[in-house]
Amino acid sequence: MATSTREGDDHEDEIRLWREDGWWVAKDVETGVTTQGTSRTVALENLDEAVALHRGEIGHEPTDVELEELGIDPEDNTTGEQHPPDVLE
Repeated sequence: MATSTREGDDHEDEIRLWREDGWWVAKDVETGVTTQGTSRTVALENLDEAVALHRGEIGHEPTDVELEELGIDPEDNTTGEQHPPDVLE
């Protein structure tokens, strides 16, 4: 069985890819970001996008105009006293 580590240390930019329950699962070891896909290619493409989002390299906070285009009133788009879910922090 092949291993992705040398002398027990993780490599920089290491990605792990495995099959689980009919899905391909891809994980970026450094960030812990994990995605899945119906094929290896899709799982890796999803991982590229998810890691870029995690690092703030793509994506942005929506503008008021974008919210309005989605039918969301920017003035009413608040969490109030509630904290956002962990996945949004």
